[in-house]
Amino acid sequence: MRLLLTSNKSVSFHGPADITKETTDAIVNAANSSLLGGGGVDGAIHRAGGPSILAECKTIVARLKTGHLAPGRAVITNSGRLPSKFIIHTVGPIYRNGKSGEAETLASAHRESILLADDHALQSLSFPAISTGAYGYPIAEAAQIALSTAAEFLATTIHLKAIRFVLFDAQTLRAYQNAAHKLHNSGFPCTIED
Repeated sequence: MRLLLTSNKSVSFHGPADITKETTDAIVNAANSSLLGGGGVDGAIHRAGGPSILAECKTIVARLKTGHLAPGRAVITNSGRLPSKFIIHTVGPIYRNGKSGEAETLASAHRESILLADDHALQSLSFPAISTGAYGYPIAEAAQIALSTAAEFLATTIHLKAIRFVLFDAQTLRAYQNAAHKLHNSGFPCTIED
């Protein structure tokens, strides 16, 4: 399934799937703030991509005044042995109660990743379901925020033409497909192609 936006831009949904196998220009890593690898998507990307990713992340962290990447921000590195050209690392929010700025931070993580990809003249980008694993964000809520932000900012990009949501399991895929139907029914200028 995919959403077709104006100017031949699209947002598609794939799953169950493995983001480390993606051939888009860049993949997004749902990183922790240390950028030193971890579990879930972050660990899988570092293991599959090899040590050059970690080496570049360490250099980035050393340049940050705080010594970590703040939630909602994004940085770009090489992709090591992965088929994509780059990795965009972003830190999603830890879900507490939904009233602690989580939605704004999750939207920012998607927005910053999209704008960074466009700044680097990339044409395609793959996202995982940021913050829905160990960080505990309810999948249906996260899907709506991720998709509405992605569609809104993809519509404004110069170079970026395609976003793929690469989702780990069937339940998450369904949540993102449901969010796509809600976005379409809200009047957002798009069409759905099954």
